[in-house]
Amino acid sequence: MSYENINVKEATIVDVREPFECEEGMIEGSINIPLGDVPNKIEEFKAMKRPLVLCCKSGNRSGQAVQFLEANGLEDLYNGGSWGEVNERL
Repeated sequence: MSYENINVKEATIVDVREPFECEEGMIEGSINIPLGDVPNKIEEFKAMKRPLVLCCKSGNRSGQAVQFLEANGLEDLYNGGSWGEVNERL
């Protein structure tokens, strides 16, 4: 299933930007876990309601986070791209 086919309103949205970047805006209800913290938060990710849509400023870091989490056994993850693009789909 591609990202375009999921109901973003039903997803858990994780923003992997740094906290200072989130000061420019965040998706309401999203969770901020900076990319550098992702390896230490695997159990937290496993406990999150699926699907998970990860976003950042451009989609690069969220793509890295998705690849890392999938390599560690997590499923139903999607790279949403930029937080602005994800926000437009809500």
